[in-house]
Amino acid sequence: MVEKKKTPKTKKPGASGAAPKKAKSAKPAASKAAARSKAAAAKPATPPAPKAARPPRPQRKAAEAPSRPPATGVHDLAPAPGATHYRKRVGRGPGSGHGKTAGRGYKGQRSRTGYRHQRGFEGGQMPLHRRLPKRGFTNIFRVEYDIVNISDLDRFEAGAAVTPEALSDLRLTRKNRPVKILGDGKIQKALTVSAHKFSASAKAGIEAAGGRCEVLSR
Repeated sequence: MVEKKKTPKTKKPGASGAAPKKAKSAKPAASKAAARSKAAAAKPATPPAPKAARPPRPQRKAAEAPSRPPATGVHDLAPAPGATHYRKRVGRGPGSGHGKTAGRGYKGQRSRTGYRHQRGFEGGQMPLHRRLPKRGFTNIFRVEYDIVNISDLDRFEAGAAVTPEALSDLRLTRKNRPVKILGDGKIQKALTVSAHKFSASAKAGIEAAGGRCEVLSR
């Protein structure tokens, strides 16, 4: 047979007649707290020390507008901001910002690369230069003369030589333009007049005053 182990019996408190220990009283802790509060009340209240004044912050300078440095050479020259733009890249789909067709519409000649049209082309409509009526013609061999009347020649001194250069100096004609003398007015001085063309009345008036006419070649 298996023998059972005997467990030692624990003695109950007070069983042997000994009295249980008493808990410490809380009177000494309460008396210490009261003494501390009385000592704190007896001390005079000291005012808090004043805080030291902070030094003033340095003022920030106003942001100056960035100024473009002056050009110092040909390599520093550049167009004004906004004057130039990137070339419009077409045919890059809807993500390019110009739509799927890049503003060229759908199909057709004008949507293709390399499209060019002649001057005045209006998309097949009758162009303006064909709609307008035509009258007469333009003479491509026309020669325009600067006009001077014999009354304007009276400002020269008697016996002077009147040439196209002398007339241009007095702002009567323009340089490098042929000159024609007309017979409007009267002349009372004998002059030697050189011009590219004379009217019949101008020639008669100059010769009647004792002058002479010389025809220049153009």
